[in-house]
Amino acid sequence: MASFPSALFLREPEVRRGLELMFAGQAELARAVEPILAGAKLGRAHQRALYFIGRHADSTVGALLTRLGVTKQSFNRTLNELVERGLVEVRVGRDDRRQRLLRLTDSGRALEAELFEAMRARLASAYAQAGQQAVGGFWAVLEGLA
Repeated sequence: MASFPSALFLREPEVRRGLELMFAGQAELARAVEPILAGAKLGRAHQRALYFIGRHADSTVGALLTRLGVTKQSFNRTLNELVERGLVEVRVGRDDRRQRLLRLTDSGRALEAELFEAMRARLASAYAQAGQQAVGGFWAVLEGLA
């Protein structure tokens, strides 16, 4: 059941309540995909990479590093595993041969779709309970954070 913040929503108790809810929501989404990731012997870093490579096909490694907010060293370990497992393919840029463009393979798209569906079901249920106006407010808060 939804409770509404006080009109003093910038005070510490309200900000802390928002953080608690964000942590709980993130944990719930993680639980939704945990069995799928475990079955594939992958972690959350792999899931994030699959998601963003799928959403932004032919992005450069640099663009994905910026989007994910991770180091090149960390991302390369994750990327190399995904490539070795046949989930991501790396293409050379047409205009700049030094560019590495990333896209999901058919297997990568299938796995990403399965992971997305597990999260979509949970998020769609929460959206339906909250209503359209609340979802818009939620997006506005997240966009402010991003």
